Amino acid sequence: MSEVKDEKLAFEDKIIKAKDLLEKLSNPEITLSDSIDVYKSGMKELEEAQKLLDEAKLIFTTENK
Repeated sequence: MSEVKDEKLAFEDKIIKAKDLLEKLSNPEITLSDSIDVYKSGMKELEEAQKLLDEAKLIFTTENK
């Protein structure tokens, strides 16, 4: 059960980081170079969050069979 809680925190942390990065992208004074770096970081966080979500779905589906 602790592992599921840790994954939930990791998932939530990744979503929060992605939201923070989105706010940085919304800043009209961000440079193009910085915006590209922020975008890449945000996409990485979202991809990792999606992997955690997919793993949780697999576990849930497997346990319910």
